[in-house]
Amino acid sequence: MPASDPRCPCGLPQPYAECCGRFHDGRQTAPTAELLMRSRYSAFAVADPAYLLATWHPDTRPKRLRLDDGQEWTGLDILGGTGGGLLQNEGTVEFRAHYRFRGNEDALHENSRFVREAGQWFYVSAL
Repeated sequence: MPASDPRCPCGLPQPYAECCGRFHDGRQTAPTAELLMRSRYSAFAVADPAYLLATWHPDTRPKRLRLDDGQEWTGLDILGGTGGGLLQNEGTVEFRAHYRFRGNEDALHENSRFVREAGQWFYVSAL
């Protein structure tokens, strides 16, 4: 993350360290499905594949994850969701993640499924 922009890549107004950085460094776990989604987007933006794997459900997690150096994540729009709150164990988050790949602008649109097990949220899959 560039030092000139302390704002979190996930789009919330807090600085990275106080927003998704606290999840990435293990100080806290994301309390809702949406915050896990945002923190996973930020992990792509700051190139943290270890966090992405750790928050991917073991039933669907790949053995390894390689991020492409040519891809720059440029913005996140949360479009909606179901469940995924503080007192729930399942939820979905629909989002659009904007990126630039080798100079070309594009976006990934997905509705993701999340589950909470033993108090921790995990990304399961796209719906």
